[in-house]
Amino acid sequence: MNLLKKLFAPIDMTQGAPWKQITLFAIPMLIGNIAQQLYNTVDSIVVGRYVGDNALAAVGSAGPVLNLLLVLFIGISAGASIIVAQYFGARQKEELASAIGTCITLTAASCVFIMIVGPIVTRPLLRLLNTPDSIMDWCASYLNILFIGVVGMAYYNILSGILRGLGDSVSALVYLLIATVLNIFLDVLFVTSFHMEVAGVALATAIAQAVSSLFCMYRLMHMKEVFVLRKKDLIPTARYSKAVVRLGLPSGVTQAIFSMAMIVVQSLTNSFGEMFIASNVIVMRVDGFAMMPNFSFGTAMTTYAGQNVGARKFDRVKSGAKQGTLIAVGVSAFITGLILLFGKYLMGIFTTTPELVDLSMHLMRILAVGYIAMAVTQSLSGVMRGAGDTVTPMWISLLTTVGIRVPVAYGISWLTRTPQLPNGNSDCIYISLLLSWLLGAAVTAFFYKRGKWQEKGL
Repeated sequence: MNLLKKLFAPIDMTQGAPWKQITLFAIPMLIGNIAQQLYNTVDSIVVGRYVGDNALAAVGSAGPVLNLLLVLFIGISAGASIIVAQYFGARQKEELASAIGTCITLTAASCVFIMIVGPIVTRPLLRLLNTPDSIMDWCASYLNILFIGVVGMAYYNILSGILRGLGDSVSALVYLLIATVLNIFLDVLFVTSFHMEVAGVALATAIAQAVSSLFCMYRLMHMKEVFVLRKKDLIPTARYSKAVVRLGLPSGVTQAIFSMAMIVVQSLTNSFGEMFIASNVIVMRVDGFAMMPNFSFGTAMTTYAGQNVGARKFDRVKSGAKQGTLIAVGVSAFITGLILLFGKYLMGIFTTTPELVDLSMHLMRILAVGYIAMAVTQSLSGVMRGAGDTVTPMWISLLTTVGIRVPVAYGISWLTRTPQLPNGNSDCIYISLLLSWLLGAAVTAFFYKRGKWQEKGL
């Protein structure tokens, strides 16, 4: 019983060996990210196997639109995680409760906005993306169901971000695993038994995420040893709203920039036809697994830096940044190697079309080394965000996505046009992504070394 209690207790990352605390926190995050990725992966497998390659392309084409309209929650979640980590590190319980209450209310307002705006802009955005008519209805159906059921998705992301800021990455993991199993069961049920096709996987995802958000809320309400949430804490105050916006807005803007770039590139992707679109979906699903250690350690470094900045232990932040980045690079290299060795079998799960598997594997080889570079970017960006400097990572993202990825993708496409390839070489999509990742790692390391992030604080 004591072991179980200790496992679910918040981790105080201001004490103990930095590498050990970061790793203990990151492991549940990594497992949780695997489960999170299974949401999208199972959706793709079920529609690819039971509905067809065009349905698989529809789920993938809907992704950029969904991500663009969810940037509100990404911003609130990022701001919540940082402010909660810093107040937790500073041992300020009342401020912690007020900040959490503000985040809960801001999320509710954001949900109402998305539920109204999302269904209205869905089809115009899909047309703007040059989405093929053959998959238009499926895309619109998938998105509209997720927008209407956005509450579960939103609150899981916000509340799990708060739990991570408190040093509790295990609870969010357990609740996500429960929801993932439910999602898989509902996917198969809705598609194979009820014949709901693409709408079925969207409904399954919305229900499963609603369940995980309820578990997260229950856990937070029972962390009375850390904070006590009162009714008055749910009334947003200018102080905490500004803090969440100041810390979270750059992360939201970063994701918005990334999503806009994805939308612009998706338009180019769609020009290469349904086969390439479906292949792109497969690669992005496998990409999600390759990126997991990077995102896990990036989030761990944000919480680690946030708690130690709150406790004013800057030397400890620096030593943890070095140790955490080295571990992230090692784990990323190992997982990337496994994907290169066994990726063909993994991609074969999504489709029975051999040409689709071969094309997907070719595209994955282009990206391979970029995942290791992203380990550096995510870890050091996590440190800067945790310290309160969320603007620098935003500008770096702006440079690499808008300044590098989009122009390079369209430039290569234009330069490689031939009578046989009227839209150019489709490899341009992935070459541009690789270049943006490599440059992003170099620039992030440079700004981390400059040390301006240390001047930021709550």
